[in-house]
Formats: sequence, C-alpha cells, structure tokens
Amino acid sequence: MAATIVRNIGSKLGRNLREVRIHLCQKSPESQGVRDFIEQNYVELKKANPEFPILIRECSGVQPKLWARYEYGKEVSFNLNNVKAEQVAKALESAANSKP
Repeated sequence: MAATIVRNIGSKLGRNLREVRIHLCQKSPESQGVRDFIEQNYVELKKANPEFPILIRECSGVQPKLWARYEYGKEVSFNLNNVKAEQVAKALESAANSKP
C-alpha cells in the first residue's frame, strides 16, 4: 500500500512543497515504520523527484517526524511515532497535497 501511495505522489512533491525532512532513530522501535518506509520506498520516490530535497536525518533517541517546508519558510510536522510504513506514506501524501 505504501508503494501505491508513493507511485501516486510521483513527481508531485515540488508543486506545493520546497523540502521534506524525515527525522528518525536508527534503533528505536518507535521509528521502525519510518525505517521500513525508507528502505522500501526512498529509491522510487527519489527517482521520481531527482531535484527535490528529501533529507533523512538519523539521531539516536529522537522521536520520528516528517517535516514539510513550504513557501516563505512555513513548516508543518507530522508525528510518526509507532506508525507503519503505510502511515508514513499517507503523511507524505498529506504534506504533498497541503497548501498551508
């Protein structure tokens, strides 16, 4: 399901967004879904958006979040604590479709 959402997003990330940052812990169980999402979908997402900045930030003990930066520096975060890969994809889709 996450792969389907990523395919639907395709190259649409740059329409509303300026940058996506994903913060996660390398070991914690709270970040497992985020790690799964990155392992399964990052390559396809980056191939569809080669010029778009998708930043992955790993830090021990950090709570997993997706940060979306829009025009004029407006940022929105999505809590990814204890979510599955599909929910990470839905958060990314929501960020891509939003216009704050």
